[in-house]
Amino acid sequence: MAVLGPIVALTALAVGGPKLGVDGTRFMLDGKPTFLLGISYYGGLGASEATLRSDLNALKRYGFNWMRVWATWSFGDTDISAVDAKGAPREPYMGRLVRIVAECGKRGMVVDVTLSRGRSAIGGGLADAPAHEAAVRSVIGALKGRTNWYLDLANERDVRDNRFVSLGEIRQLRELARQLNPSLLVTASFGGHDLGEEYVREALIEARLDFVAPHRPRNAGSPAQTERHTRDCLEAMKRIGHVAPVHYQEPFRRSYGDWQPVARDFLDDLRGAVVGGAAGWCLHNGSSGGRRQEKPWRSFDLRTMTLMEQLDSEEMTVVREARAVVRNASKSR
Repeated sequence: MAVLGPIVALTALAVGGPKLGVDGTRFMLDGKPTFLLGISYYGGLGASEATLRSDLNALKRYGFNWMRVWATWSFGDTDISAVDAKGAPREPYMGRLVRIVAECGKRGMVVDVTLSRGRSAIGGGLADAPAHEAAVRSVIGALKGRTNWYLDLANERDVRDNRFVSLGEIRQLRELARQLNPSLLVTASFGGHDLGEEYVREALIEARLDFVAPHRPRNAGSPAQTERHTRDCLEAMKRIGHVAPVHYQEPFRRSYGDWQPVARDFLDDLRGAVVGGAAGWCLHNGSSGGRRQEKPWRSFDLRTMTLMEQLDSEEMTVVREARAVVRNASKSR
């Protein structure tokens, strides 16, 4: 029995991947406090096996340990969603989602699987509440046994356009996810604004989410504000009596709007997140205003090129230096 124990443990790790959890304001990976340093990989379901492995190996080498992948993604004239209009599994893309989570698990990495409301003519988002519920069932069912992922129920769910998902719906979807997989971490992201006590209470008390995922404003002043915003969120949690991780899964990016951030802006933002007490941060990236005709497309379209090939020199500087920033900033907390 003494010999079989370690073998069983190693087999479980190979099958399920590292186990993601929460302890207070920190993420835990296999029981160890871990800052989630990640990158946008939105169109990952369109990536070939060679592209996926190339990107994952590079990210692992540079110290990244999570990525954000959408299960409801379309770009230009291509729909690569893992679920159809009614939320049912859609192949080959659901199989590709399983593959991504498995490949990340082999490398000790975490996957953010994101759903979104608001279906376009091409596809992508979920049209209504029944489809949304079915999608939650489909994704959790497909990833049964995997422990290295979390679910974002609804991207920027509070934005008052076709992304909007009511608090009541979020609470119902959260309860459904808990019934299907009690140990799965679940959030629902907020879009384009900082979180005050009202939003923190809404997320953690009313919706019973496991952590908050604010998408902060995208302007030149943003990097200098992230430390303060993080501390404000954590203080608000203390006031309501429920602490949880603050996870920056979608900060500003290049090729979006008039402001073109450089490497120093990203690294300052990351440093502020770590020093302020955040639990995770993402190197967000995408196409030029979402337009299909302008390259690079970065994470928005990975069908023909790897992400590493599409990141520009400023972004690659961040890729190379981010791990050191996290390590050094953690010492100053």
